[in-house]
Amino acid sequence: MITVVRRRTLNSLLSDLSEAEAATAAAHEDAEQRRAESQRSAESATRAELAVEELRGALARSRADTARLEGELGALRAQSLLDNEDRQALRMLLRIARKQRADRVYVLFHHGELHSVHATLEAAESTAEAEGADRSGWTTHTPGAALPPASEVSWRVQPLPFGGAR
Repeated sequence: MITVVRRRTLNSLLSDLSEAEAATAAAHEDAEQRRAESQRSAESATRAELAVEELRGALARSRADTARLEGELGALRAQSLLDNEDRQALRMLLRIARKQRADRVYVLFHHGELHSVHATLEAAESTAEAEGADRSGWTTHTPGAALPPASEVSWRVQPLPFGGAR
């Protein structure tokens, strides 16, 4: 009876051993699949991190561009408002000049840029003097002679024919 028990035990142990070897082989195969899957996941995560960094850089550039463009838009809006105010002032001055039936107007320039339009030379000079022009700095210009460059002259009054003047 001892022999039978040992043979059963041996058969049982051999059976358990073959089951354990099969389970070990299956576990090794499963572990290898998981390692490969883990490696693919790590590579995918690395690619995703690179893409996120690229997108963050693009977002930062877009934000900087947006801020710059908003600043430019604000400056353009302010300039547009100033241009509208200038046009309104010029229209008002032209209406006044038309009512006075003037044949010419006197345009006041500051460093070559239009400052204002006046019905008389005295009004133009007074405006320039109120803005800081030297009272004794006015000279006459010979008709037909070349004007000095605007950058060399702080204030200039230039008569221009107006409306139906012949």
